[in-house]
Formats: sequence, C-alpha cells, structure tokens
Amino acid sequence: MNAPHPPKVAGIDPAVPTPAQTVAPMSPAAGPGPSPDPSLVPAPNTPAPGALLQDRLAGWVSDLTTLHELTERLSRTNALDPALHELLRAGSALVGARRGLVVLEAGDGLGPRTTLGLGLGRADLGHIETVPRRALPYDTGAACEVLHPDLRAEDGLDPRHREVAARLGYAASYALPLTSDSAGRLGSAVWLYDEPAEPNERQRHLAGLYVRHATEHLARLVEVERTRACVATITEELLPTRLPRVPGVQLAARHRTGPRGGGDWYDALPLPDAALGLSVGSVTGSGPSAVAAMGRLRASLRAYAVMEGEDPVAVLSDLELLLRLTEPARSATALFAYCEPALRKVTLAGAGHSPPLLIGERRTEFAETSVSAPLGMLACWEAPSVEVQAEAGETVLLYTDGLLHRTGEAMDRAFARLHTAAASVPRPLRRDPAAVADHVLRTVLPDGLDAADSEEDVVLLAARFD
Repeated sequence: MNAPHPPKVAGIDPAVPTPAQTVAPMSPAAGPGPSPDPSLVPAPNTPAPGALLQDRLAGWVSDLTTLHELTERLSRTNALDPALHELLRAGSALVGARRGLVVLEAGDGLGPRTTLGLGLGRADLGHIETVPRRALPYDTGAACEVLHPDLRAEDGLDPRHREVAARLGYAASYALPLTSDSAGRLGSAVWLYDEPAEPNERQRHLAGLYVRHATEHLARLVEVERTRACVATITEELLPTRLPRVPGVQLAARHRTGPRGGGDWYDALPLPDAALGLSVGSVTGSGPSAVAAMGRLRASLRAYAVMEGEDPVAVLSDLELLLRLTEPARSATALFAYCEPALRKVTLAGAGHSPPLLIGERRTEFAETSVSAPLGMLACWEAPSVEVQAEAGETVLLYTDGLLHRTGEAMDRAFARLHTAAASVPRPLRRDPAAVADHVLRTVLPDGLDAADSEEDVVLLAARFD
C-alpha cells in the first residue's frame, strides 16, 4: 500500500515532527505548600499551547517553502513538454502518488493536444485512452477535482476502466483540472496510486495551489507554441510546396525554420529555353515581420528571374534596388544561379552569401564567387557573375548561413566541417540529391536540427546534373 506521505523531494518534508516540548516539572526546592488542583496541572508529555502554535507555524513555513521551490522550478521551463513533465513530478511529490499523466486539451479547440505520462509508457497511455471518455479517471471539462479512492471496491465503475486499472496496476486516482479564469480550460492532470489511497486535506490544498499557478504558466507556453506553429506554417506556405522537374537535373531541398520564425528561403523556377533558376537567401531578423519580408523578396526575385534570369547580376541588382527603396532598414543575403542543364553550365552571382559547394567523384570544392556586400548595403554593384562547369553526376549544393551557425563553431571551422561532410558522402548516395543533402545535414549537425542550440533557419538546395 502507498505510504501515507511521499518521500522528501525538492525541499518537501511531508512528515514535520512535533517538537518534544512539555511543561517543566515543579522544582522540589519550592518547599511545602498547598497541593495544586490536579485539574489545573498539565498531563505529562502534553504540549503547551505555545508549542502547538509553534508547530503549526513551522508547518505553514514548510508548505510555503515547498511551494516556492516547486513553482520556481516550473517557472524556469520555457517549453511546453518540460513544463508538463515538471508539473507531473511536482504533483506526484505533493499528493504521494508514484505515477500520473497530464492531458492537454484546450477548451477552445485550437491545440496543441498532447498526453504525457510519469511512470507510464506509450502503451500504458494507449490503454488508458481506450477507456470510454465518460469513464476516464479524469475529466478535461471538469471544474473541480475528481477522486477515486478505491477503484476495486467502487460501485458502478465502467468495466473497461476496471480492466485497464487492473492491467496497469493502479487502484486509486486523483485528478485536478488545469483551468483558470484567465486561461480557461487547458486539460487535466491525474495521479495514480498503486493501492487504495487518497491525498489528505493538506496534500490536496498544496496540490491545488500549485496546479493553479502551473495552469497560468502553461497557458503562456501554449500561446507561445501556437504562435510558433502559426509562423512555421506561414513560412512553409511561402516556400515551394514541390520542386519542378527539368530534364537533365534532379533537385532536392531541406528546410527547417527556427523556433522564432526566420527569413531563409529557397526557390527553383523553370525558365525559358529549358533553363532553370535556383536561389537561396536570408532576410535579417526573425518573427512574422522577417517571414513577410522573405515572402516579398522571394516573389520579386522570381519576377526578375523570368525577365532577365540569364544575367544573375541584373536579377540581384534589381532586387537590391527594390529592397533599398521599399525596406531601407532591412538587409538580406541572396544567391541566384542560372542553370543550363543541357550544357551543365551554371552562371551565378551572390550578394553577401556563402559560395555553393560542388560535390563529385573527383572533386569536392567551393565555387569561386566574387565577394559582395549583402542586399541593402551596396553603394554600387561590384561583384560580377561567375560560371561554373559541372561534370556529369556532380551535385551543386546551395545553402544558407544558418547551417554553419548551427554548428556553434567559428566560420572557418564551420566551412571546413561542411567540406568534410560533403567529401564523405558515400558513392552510392551521390546519385540521389536528397540523400546527399541528408548526409550533409547528419554529418554537419550530428545532434540533429531540433537538438541544435540555435535560433537559425537552415536551408539546403541540391541540384544533381545528369
């Protein structure tokens, strides 16, 4: 059976000992005198009224210290999943349960929706979700606590709930709603006991206070998560949903938006005379304004490419003028390449952008491009275009600086790391530009795009010539 008090966690001391203070015995030196009234003499080992008050105050101080430590630890979480896990751990210590789960299901239906467990695997959570909604050990729409102190002896319990409880080995549950006046309903948190049990009045009071604070914190994180998802969706919609098919060249792209939403883009555009225009670029800043600026700049570049794509310098010069006139406070880097697949010839120009990488059987090298300042920072155009002659089977890899910044290393080391990754592409993978891009990503960022500690966007655009 569960212990009546949880172990000490994060400053929690559930069993506050009563100080052994008693009334001092009368001194025999007091001399003879009238015997005191037995009804007025305190019984042995009976605490004085002052000691009882002191014990109660000590208990209050301990509870306040516990809540302070737990809420501080929760406030340090800045993402939804860590906050939910912290909520479960703290609640488990407060109510004396070993396992639990939190169900996030906002009342407005806008999401995000998720279920996380403490001491429960994905299969266990799946079993719980098979219980009919009306019979679950929690109620995401409830406004008050839901307590099942003894599921084995409870009358009217849904048979499926009883079966799942027996399979998972819990005999009691205690659930609290995640709701507040300002945040509305977010879901529920429930803790599971291995044996029939229920939290006492003090535990329920502390858990209620903690969950009310946690709900406000979760509401802020939910709003941040929704904003990030919205920005990411807009960014994805502004980028090509699919790459064109042009004879003589195979294309593949990889893109990941930073958590705040950034302004990196890529594009591939069929042009007259069986040509192909490729571009990558990055707008300064982050958030919705950078995303909007990226969309405008990419759309303008497409128009200039259709009109004068065979001259990449003219394309970027027009883009420079547009940016300087319409958004003088913003700058951007860009690279535009005019490809003639039949000749395997690439004419390109860059403005403040990193050079493309040629990956082939006999060479792996950066293309020699002229140095130029970013768009919006040019007094006049100084960098001419350059021509690159690709061999059959070679891949031209275009990328944004976010790939280099996410390594966390100095730029010269990041470039060396990128070159090593490209040179190490296994020969069988070189026939597929998507496999080349994936190999480069895995090698340059071994921890993955999500684990990398960076706000940067990442863009890779690979073109393999037949």
